[in-house]
Amino acid sequence: MASEWLYPSVYRLVSISRFLKRCIMLVADLIALPILVAVAYALRLNTFTPQFDDIWLFIAAPLVAVPVLYLSGFYRSIVRYLGAEVAWSLIAGVLVSVSVLAALSYMVPDASVPRSVFLIWGMLATLYLGGSRFLMRRFLVSVLGGGLNRQPVAVFGAGGAGAQLVSGLQSSTEFFPSLVVDDDVRKHRTLLAGVPIVSREVLEKAAREKKVSAVLLAVPSISRSRRMAIVRWLETLNLRVQTVPALVDIAMGKARLEEVRDVSIEDLLGRDSVPPRQDLLHRCISGKDVLVTGAGGSIGSELCRQILKLAPSRLVLLEQSEFSLYAIEKELQQEVQGRKLKVEIVPVLGSVVNRGLMEQLCRTHRIDTVYHAAAYKHVPIVEANPSSGVRNNILGTLESAQGAEAAGVKHFILVSTDKAVRPTNVMGATKRFAELVLQAMASRDSGTVFSMVRFGNVLGSSGSVVPLFREQIRRGGPITVTHPEVIRYFMTIPEASQLVIQAGAMAKGGEVFVLDMGDPVRIVDLAATMVHLMGLTVKDDTNPQGDIALEFTGLRPGEKLYEELIIGECSVRTEHDMIMQASEETLSWDEIHFALEAFRKALSRGDNDAMKALLRSYVAGYAPGSVGNEKAAAMPPRELPSRAVGAMSFPE
Repeated sequence: MASEWLYPSVYRLVSISRFLKRCIMLVADLIALPILVAVAYALRLNTFTPQFDDIWLFIAAPLVAVPVLYLSGFYRSIVRYLGAEVAWSLIAGVLVSVSVLAALSYMVPDASVPRSVFLIWGMLATLYLGGSRFLMRRFLVSVLGGGLNRQPVAVFGAGGAGAQLVSGLQSSTEFFPSLVVDDDVRKHRTLLAGVPIVSREVLEKAAREKKVSAVLLAVPSISRSRRMAIVRWLETLNLRVQTVPALVDIAMGKARLEEVRDVSIEDLLGRDSVPPRQDLLHRCISGKDVLVTGAGGSIGSELCRQILKLAPSRLVLLEQSEFSLYAIEKELQQEVQGRKLKVEIVPVLGSVVNRGLMEQLCRTHRIDTVYHAAAYKHVPIVEANPSSGVRNNILGTLESAQGAEAAGVKHFILVSTDKAVRPTNVMGATKRFAELVLQAMASRDSGTVFSMVRFGNVLGSSGSVVPLFREQIRRGGPITVTHPEVIRYFMTIPEASQLVIQAGAMAKGGEVFVLDMGDPVRIVDLAATMVHLMGLTVKDDTNPQGDIALEFTGLRPGEKLYEELIIGECSVRTEHDMIMQASEETLSWDEIHFALEAFRKALSRGDNDAMKALLRSYVAGYAPGSVGNEKAAAMPPRELPSRAVGAMSFPE
């Protein structure tokens, strides 16, 4: 029954003005401090009745102590957010007050206060003032927090980040830290900001008894492999797993420690980052004029961000989507102004198919390096619109490359895809033919160094399954997976962009660079892991009461079960550990020129069948409708942690 009136009463008390709260504390202290003088006498002289000549001390004690404590900053602290700073102001205020009162005793005629009374009173005042505040803080945190229906959570990690997170959460309105979990046995059975530090076994028991609703990872600086191992174990508890921002983001002011978020699948799929080669990063960018096509896309925009950090003299953004161009240009301009960079940002609205525009841009801005990221890449859409894929991916690459070559650009780097290897779809075939175009142009020994960088899926891009799955989970499912055996390579967008820049810097002309994508991932395991990280369960035959169902929709037109990065088995290492160079067959410029004329005629007629026939003729391995079952079965994918598929192992 008490809770029916206790929480609203406390909440009303907390809601009054700061001035009124401070007045209440001052009045309480003015009453309590004289009482403590009487207690000090009782402890020293065994009586509560001092001599009449010592009555002055009952009046002087609060009149001296309260102003001194006020000046020391003791009353400026907010009770719910008390920290170590209040202890220092309290100790300083009490020491000064005791010294002043002791000095006054020499000035009062006939005063007979024992000197030890001052020391006893000082200790009592410290206990009262500090104890009352911290007890009230604990009361507000626990009682008011319960009244606000905060979720009980466990914090994983008892280090510095964990301590700050616990302190921040204790005054939050959403979460209440009930446990801190740490693998260091020396910390077990101790307290962190009043919260017990326990072992994993205690968390398992709390999860079974529904005493915690989520786990917050407070280990922002550990390696990704260790984070994966922790999440793998936490996933078995059927709890929602969330994390705190990275320490770098906190230090830069981009996030606060208590701003928890769901553990991103990107945190698990990506690998521990390999430090980039700074000489390769700067070689084609620093102090140079750079142009990025498709600057508003997933890869193009991240390329722009990475390029800006390398201090080019000018960065030209070419994009055919007005909104995408506006968004990336605004973001980069804010970065330039915020960091006071001397980089000119030039937004250009236009298409890569316009050779005249490309040549004009390269001449006008004296472009040194072009990163060609503009492409149509959504497999089903390009499959349904082959003419658009041919025009943008093939002719767009040709016109851009020829425009750059005519303007004397030194480096032209094509951002390619793993779908260009033995393609089963129009998108992959057009990207492979775009590679062949550049390889043929490179064979003519022009003044422009042409190269290509090929890699797989990037996490979080507009075509990635990760944002799709995340949205489907938010809607309550089902998650749609095309096939239970589909596997894909994944890489984070920043890592891919940095490697593209480094690969382009190594080019001598005509190389097809292939990024080391790590191990492939089975998409069905990816979907199950995302469900578990949200604290939900997969609904299937073994668990009909689960939360989210997986629905297999069948392979889409042109989609493969697996993706490859190299045609054939020939590849060589480069000076960078994560970049390989493929050795593949090429076509002569005469063959390419003949094919391009045929493509143009087919485009003018709108003959999609003719365009597909041309792709089959010139792109080795292009086999529409093939899914590569045998290859998929022979390639053991990297398995994500998933109870749905049994015990999984993580690469460390």
